[in-house]
Amino acid sequence: MIFKDQINNIIEFKSAPKRIISLVPSQSELLWDLGLRDELVGITKFCIHPDEMFKSVERIGGTKTLNLQKIRELNPDLIIGNKEENDEKQIIELQKEFPVWMSDIYNLQDALFMIHAIGEIVNRLEEAKVIRATIKSSFLNLNKINQSVLYLIWNNPFMAAGKATFIGDMINKMGLKNVLIDSEGRYPQLTIEEIKQLNPELLYLSSEPFPFGLIHIEELKAILPESKIQLVDGEMFSWYGSRLLKSVKYFNQL
Repeated sequence: MIFKDQINNIIEFKSAPKRIISLVPSQSELLWDLGLRDELVGITKFCIHPDEMFKSVERIGGTKTLNLQKIRELNPDLIIGNKEENDEKQIIELQKEFPVWMSDIYNLQDALFMIHAIGEIVNRLEEAKVIRATIKSSFLNLNKINQSVLYLIWNNPFMAAGKATFIGDMINKMGLKNVLIDSEGRYPQLTIEEIKQLNPELLYLSSEPFPFGLIHIEELKAILPESKIQLVDGEMFSWYGSRLLKSVKYFNQL
């Protein structure tokens, strides 16, 4: 069996993988939800959902700080990673020894393709098709919010999600207008003065990777007194696996 990943690498198997390591939280959750309870032998320290998986599966470091020796000891026959979330040098090193399938996710369509492709590789295609179809159907029921928004992912310095990101696509699906233009990059740094000039109607403060809290709402109210400032669940906006089954309900509540 021959498979091509989302950055055009080719991997080959004689049979379905039996020892899988996932290097990305959203894809670890997907593998668990596909029923791979015995096959999933390694996850990162950030793969916190579901709790049963986090407590029972061996951890192999962080997404960008993988413990390569521990991965070698686990001897996987498949590693699943992501171009943006993992360190390129470490991935290249792993590719010398193991089959590595890499995702590259910019939008919902990329995520749906990934879910189907991984389901096929791990011999859970029917389960993957159900998850994919349910997600696709749920987005047909997404309420639209006709307002401008700035979505902050980091503090000191402020960093925001641009249009050419998965978060940006979720914002677009919600009907929101991202105040950042494409030329500003994927995750641009912003000064306080630049945020004032952008003046969004909504300011979303993500729970990850930086854990914004109530104290930050108070600080930012001084910068944007007319904006509605909300803490939002970053997992719902940025996890592109089976967590998407829950995203539309969450977005509609916003």
